[in-house]
Amino acid sequence: MPITFDSPQAILDAVGQDLGHTDWMTMTQERVQRFADATDDQQWIHVDEARAAQGPFGACIAHGYLSLSLAARFMPELVRWQGVTMGINYGCDKVRFPAPVKVGSLIRGHAVLSTAQMVADSVVQVGIRLTVQIQGSDKPACVVDTLSRLVFGPGPASARHA
Repeated sequence: MPITFDSPQAILDAVGQDLGHTDWMTMTQERVQRFADATDDQQWIHVDEARAAQGPFGACIAHGYLSLSLAARFMPELVRWQGVTMGINYGCDKVRFPAPVKVGSLIRGHAVLSTAQMVADSVVQVGIRLTVQIQGSDKPACVVDTLSRLVFGPGPASARHA
């Protein structure tokens, strides 16, 4: 069940709060192939199952950027912003890929609300550290410090642009 924040002050007061983790999902070869097709990254370690089985990881692995892109799936499972008229993905401060995700692995997202600040009237910039965990691994697949801007009410037009 996602944690819901209903005001800028509620977000500011929650800095440091653990937002929990999602359910486990399986990284499938189909998902990896769809990502490869969408990004034109057809490197054999991602898409050639026979060759990858003989490679350094013993199987196909997900693209690092695929692990990162799953933030779009994991975040709504962890947090909701009530009263927000618009949210903008503002960027990332830091991204790391400590361990590869082998096809067939189970992964999930874990998040902490790491920063929050008012950047304009009715606009909060929120930093969430998202960690993509791999079941059975000491190292995560991805750690990213995401930045979002949340507009409560109409907000100033200048704050709506990245």
